[in-house]
Amino acid sequence: MKPHRIIRLAICLAVTVLFLSYSLGAEAPGHALVKRLENIAYDLRLNWNMPKDKDDRIVIVDIDEKSLNQIGQWPWPRNILAKIVDTLFEQYHIKVAGFDIVFAEPDNSSGLNVLERLARRQMKDIPEFKQVLTQIRPQLENDHIFADSLANRNVVLGFVFSQNPGISKGLLPISGSTQGSNWHHKLHQKLPLFYPQGYLANLPILQNSAIHGGFFDNPSVDADGIFRRVPLIQIHENNSYQSLSLAVASAALGYPDVSIVVTSMGLYNAIEHIELGERHIRVDERINALIPYRGKQYSFPYVSAVDVLQKKTEPVILKDKIILFGSSAAGLKDLRATPVQKVYSGVEVHANLVAGILDETFKHEPLYIKASELAGLLIIGLIMAIVIPLLSPLRSLIVSTTLIAAIILMSILAWEAHIVLPIMNYLLLITGLFFFQMSYGFFIESRDKRALSKVFGQYIPPELVEELNIDAQSLSLEGESREMTVLFSDVRSFTTISENLDPKALSELMNEFLTPMTRIIHKHRGTIDKYMGDAIMAFWGAPLEDPYHQKNALLAAMEMIDTLNTLQPKFQERGWPEIKIGVGLNSGVMNVGNMGSEFRMAYTVLGDAVNLGSRLEGLTKQYGVDIIISESTQKAVPEFEYIELDRVRVKGKDKPVTIYEPLGFSIELEKNLRLEAKRFKKALQLYRERNWDSAEREIFSLTQSNPDKTVYRIYLDRIAKLRNAPPDENWDGVFDHKTK
Repeated sequence: MKPHRIIRLAICLAVTVLFLSYSLGAEAPGHALVKRLENIAYDLRLNWNMPKDKDDRIVIVDIDEKSLNQIGQWPWPRNILAKIVDTLFEQYHIKVAGFDIVFAEPDNSSGLNVLERLARRQMKDIPEFKQVLTQIRPQLENDHIFADSLANRNVVLGFVFSQNPGISKGLLPISGSTQGSNWHHKLHQKLPLFYPQGYLANLPILQNSAIHGGFFDNPSVDADGIFRRVPLIQIHENNSYQSLSLAVASAALGYPDVSIVVTSMGLYNAIEHIELGERHIRVDERINALIPYRGKQYSFPYVSAVDVLQKKTEPVILKDKIILFGSSAAGLKDLRATPVQKVYSGVEVHANLVAGILDETFKHEPLYIKASELAGLLIIGLIMAIVIPLLSPLRSLIVSTTLIAAIILMSILAWEAHIVLPIMNYLLLITGLFFFQMSYGFFIESRDKRALSKVFGQYIPPELVEELNIDAQSLSLEGESREMTVLFSDVRSFTTISENLDPKALSELMNEFLTPMTRIIHKHRGTIDKYMGDAIMAFWGAPLEDPYHQKNALLAAMEMIDTLNTLQPKFQERGWPEIKIGVGLNSGVMNVGNMGSEFRMAYTVLGDAVNLGSRLEGLTKQYGVDIIISESTQKAVPEFEYIELDRVRVKGKDKPVTIYEPLGFSIELEKNLRLEAKRFKKALQLYRERNWDSAEREIFSLTQSNPDKTVYRIYLDRIAKLRNAPPDENWDGVFDHKTK
């Protein structure tokens, strides 16, 4: 076998082994990315196959903004909660109520503790006070009132476990509802279950009154923060505790027996499902259940808590229903990121789980799937390593595509059987080995091109380097017209700086300055056109198309200014002078291409739009700003806030252009800066309407808060001159700049 064939085979087998390690869960390089892609593949299947209908068996009593506005901020006095519970059971005759809330602290909102302190101190010698206090105490003991409303009713309270040692507060519900009390003693050394070390539970008086309780924390949140699975049972001090959703479903079904089913075959020991009476709940080896989302938020009826309290809700909505008490109000932070929606009410996650338990609609990731995945990866790896090099490119493509189609079809069929088949390891292995096989010879034979790419990489972004590697014909002298953005930057007072530094220090200074500036331009997909001593010329939108060239150029300009500010202390330490730059940006149609001769070419841009960009850079010093952009760039990036500086005619141009100073993203900008921009815009309108006095007052007021703003002084001077020598009736408010 030829050496290059041996190398190719060895690399293919090494890649296959890497994917085998991913399947085994090893933290090998790239494992996190593969896991993320697998999660995305799962999310796509879930969203594609969701029923997307509303389930009215479960109703969410919502602590919404309306309720907070009418009842008051959370937490509410517990006598209010007691009234809501009484109304739900007595007025609406619900089946079960579950609270996605933990009541860990006593309710002191009634002021009873203050009255009792008075009775012990200042009022201890006044019998009448103590007598009245004894009479009204039952009406002020909110926790007792709430506990009485929970007693002898089908109510499940929520609590929270902690996986780390910490405070254990409150009273846990009674354990022992899970059949097979020895299962966790036998298997906890073999199976990676959740064994929380602490908890935050409800007050004993409340938990003792409630019929049951369930945890609503989720230690199984994926690395990307998405709620895809939750544990239905956790073990604390050798006792098993149910999740809130499992406890609520159990209460709704009349508390059937709960059994954990362990499958044991030789070395294979795994939990594969839970039995809740006659219902089978598919879980993984950690007793995690994949959440069977029905659709986006509001897949279940929501009723406002205040409407329940005021008995405004239609009885048919709540009668014989499972009630979950939670919040969708953003201020209470009970919002989750889910595969179906980035912002999703946490209480509705529990609702989906309860519905899944009732309908037995859980998908399953059984542990034995890992063994089949390992075998499949090994077979595919051998096919791609041994068979593909023997085939033509077309036949290799057909074989690879067929394998991919087979994997996707198997995934669809498995999903219909409620099994989640991992597919990204397969797809990435097939795709990766195919492209490796097809490109191996190309890369071996193109070392000279890679050397050329290394040189070009100093001037153009990595994307262009890859494009030039793929298609050498793109190095053409032919030009084309494109909508693009050009950037010019220049160091202010460079002549003075250069005169005060020796040549070596000046060279070092320029290198320390130009390197991070170039890196920023490349980071934002820009192409360096040329360095002109202390100046930089760059453009966006070529050679690769960039639909966001205006925004990318603006982001680069803003970052150049910020980075330069961070470099000043370093320059000062080395005895170098402070560097200030001006940046001009313009967008428009430009001619771009490789221009020059057979002996030397330059990939550059030409045209009026380019010239205007250069003129705008020159205006930055006159207006005392770091960046000036044209109206064509400003209109393309509406998410930024700007100060309109002027309407000008630059030297060599007849058509006026509006110029702006960018301030930053509107949503991130301080309120006073947005207000300042609006006020100056109003002043400009008054100025252009020749209302000199009002414009002067407005601008003078702005100078009080920002006296260093050069543009304000410019307009005050102009107004003074125009008041003494009014313009003719054809004056359009445009200022003519006579110099570059």
